[in-house]
Amino acid sequence: MPEIIAPHHETVDDSVTDFDDLLPIREVARLTGVNPVTLRAWERRYGLIQPTRTESGHRLYSSTDIDTVHRILDWIERGVAVSKVGKILAREGLYSEPATPSRIDTEREWSQWQMQVRLAINAFDDRQLDRLYGQVFAAYPITVVFQNIFMPLWQQLLRHQGLFGQASEWLFFDAFLRVRVVQRLHMASASSAPRVLLAAITGECRELELLVAGAMLGSDELAVKVFAVGQPFDELTLVCEKTRPQALVLFSNRSPDSGLPERLKRLALTLDCPLLLAGDASDLAQDSLAGSSIGCLGNEGRSMQHRLQQFLRARLDT
Repeated sequence: MPEIIAPHHETVDDSVTDFDDLLPIREVARLTGVNPVTLRAWERRYGLIQPTRTESGHRLYSSTDIDTVHRILDWIERGVAVSKVGKILAREGLYSEPATPSRIDTEREWSQWQMQVRLAINAFDDRQLDRLYGQVFAAYPITVVFQNIFMPLWQQLLRHQGLFGQASEWLFFDAFLRVRVVQRLHMASASSAPRVLLAAITGECRELELLVAGAMLGSDELAVKVFAVGQPFDELTLVCEKTRPQALVLFSNRSPDSGLPERLKRLALTLDCPLLLAGDASDLAQDSLAGSSIGCLGNEGRSMQHRLQQFLRARLDT
């Protein structure tokens, strides 16, 4: 049975509150394609969204609520049951992050950077985008740069391509980021540090998501070699035999199908190095991989890198 979460509602006085930035449920249904009955079910049964309620009982939705609806749709399209989406969104911090003053200030800073980047994208100004990219990297660690600033904007542009020019904006930004991340990976791979191989499970992520995962997994002590999207699953054993990596990490951002755990277990038996799973599929498949030799790294940059290093240290100690 799915967990039923009692939603918390903020009730406001109809007569004194400015509703200019809030939208009624019929408008949210028009913008997202989700009918009002489903929106109410996501609120009441699963606690996925918490619209503001007026004293007269009307639901009003913020831009954050609308973005959450799009994220829910994104996960459902990836094959995740709606009953499981709540835990994923909570992990991403979309609605359960404590709204402390310092957190609000930090998110405001990130939003300001995103607005500047958005303007450069809208103008197709690669020089300004390059300047902003350098400034953001000078101000934040790589995990914040991608997880909190660039990738949320990239995902937003990917989801919102209904108007003329929006597809071109996403392609422009996607190409820009792919070039920059490949440059970082190339420089890191030139080091003499031990190497980990990273490959996507075919059809289960976009190229930029794979490249960013590689950039966040790497460190001064560990280089990451990223294989091109489309790397044949059945040939990974051959590649590992010839390159002898410290570990093979498979990456997927989709809900794992029922046969994936067994495929991974069979692959692990053919390898002379550890096999690990990263990305959203890692958290979703963790229970089905419990007790196996396959490590799950999760999808959050800092924890992915930390878990990878822990896993390799534990192997060296045995």
